[in-house]
Amino acid sequence: MITDEQRGVYNEILDAVLNDSGGVFFLYGYGGTGKTFVYRALLSAIRSRRMIVLNTASSGIAALLLEGGRTAHSRFGIPIDADEFTTCKKMEPGSDRAELVKAAKLIVWDEAPMMSRHCFETLDRSMRDIIRSSEDKPFGGKVVVFGGDFRQILPVIPGGGRAETVLQALNSSYLWEHCKVLKLTKNMRLLAGLTDDAAKDLQSFSKWILDVGDGKINLPNDGQVDIDIPSDLLIKNIGEDPIQTIAKELPGEYKVYLSSDSIIPSDVDIEENVTYPTEFLNSVRVAGMPRHNLKLKVGAPIMCLRNLDLVDGLCNGTRLIVTQLLPHVIEGRIITGNSTAGDKVWIPRMYVSPPDTKFPFRMRRRQFPVTLAFAMTINKSQVQTLESVGLFLSRPVFSHGQLYVALSRVKSRSGLKILITGKERKAETKTLNVVYKQDFQNIP
Repeated sequence: MITDEQRGVYNEILDAVLNDSGGVFFLYGYGGTGKTFVYRALLSAIRSRRMIVLNTASSGIAALLLEGGRTAHSRFGIPIDADEFTTCKKMEPGSDRAELVKAAKLIVWDEAPMMSRHCFETLDRSMRDIIRSSEDKPFGGKVVVFGGDFRQILPVIPGGGRAETVLQALNSSYLWEHCKVLKLTKNMRLLAGLTDDAAKDLQSFSKWILDVGDGKINLPNDGQVDIDIPSDLLIKNIGEDPIQTIAKELPGEYKVYLSSDSIIPSDVDIEENVTYPTEFLNSVRVAGMPRHNLKLKVGAPIMCLRNLDLVDGLCNGTRLIVTQLLPHVIEGRIITGNSTAGDKVWIPRMYVSPPDTKFPFRMRRRQFPVTLAFAMTINKSQVQTLESVGLFLSRPVFSHGQLYVALSRVKSRSGLKILITGKERKAETKTLNVVYKQDFQNIP
């Protein structure tokens, strides 16, 4: 099944591993070109020689697509708030984690463009420290393969603009000059025994999506411009809010779970003796944190908000169907992931703290780390491939790659329908596309 293009990538990386020559590679390809296919082929070849491969990804959902995959933060102990001076936690020379990394012959890091360059530089500093090679090579001379698509969403920088976002991307790092870019350009879905008409339609659809991702529609533009959406993809009958309509149709009674909210004890200034009313803490709503008042039904789709257990498929972004609502645990059936779909899992209450807030304190909320998922945000949908997508744009996208990510979640043109509404809730045929073209300048 392997194409000539994929075989060239496979052979170059495998030769670097077998010859122990080291090297940093970036496998660049859009969805459907077979990046995961190449990873699996390399994994099989290297492990058959009794060598260690570490499969990692920038998100839990992406990690689930790789055999034995873990998030990069979990695998290497990279701090959440990495900067120019951080090193990997618990990866000191001589530690178990350090010995595992030293023994590995290949490190794969998928969906790399969505992470800050400081994460890669943190790993580089730690690996140089534990390997202590006489040669000054990135990552201590190990073979490291990054993968992804720079058309997709770049690192999220709170309060940052275009310049801050571009400067945090992997290809703005000092590591990029050591990185050899290997490109996959052929859509494997075109080789799947389609009829001539179906293949032609898919090829045309794929080209349009790539033009959206490259910012080539409605030229010239300065990085953001309104683009026309093909009429066959549009939904023109608005009706009610689609999410609320679905919620109303679900049978059964709601079960309500209330959280227990408090300030983290170490974050309270005893001298000031400041107190915050419970009602105020209950009202706090921050992205990534479950609601104080969580209303669920059996049969409702939910999304996990934390990396709980990658082995069982429970990570940030995993979607489930609720099967039981018990006092101290929620039972759900996983509906995402290649190996975990259909499995039943149990989610407990736990303490959850927001990653960052504008408040002068850090709070914690004891609640089930889930949210209703009749819909998901574009950012959460990244790396997932679906048969059908209904894209509801009640307001325009605002960051690089968001529209491209939303449009490229489907395998075919027939699987995509788009509803665009303006301030007056009238169906529209245009929407904003944002592309930071500066991010493509140093990609050969």
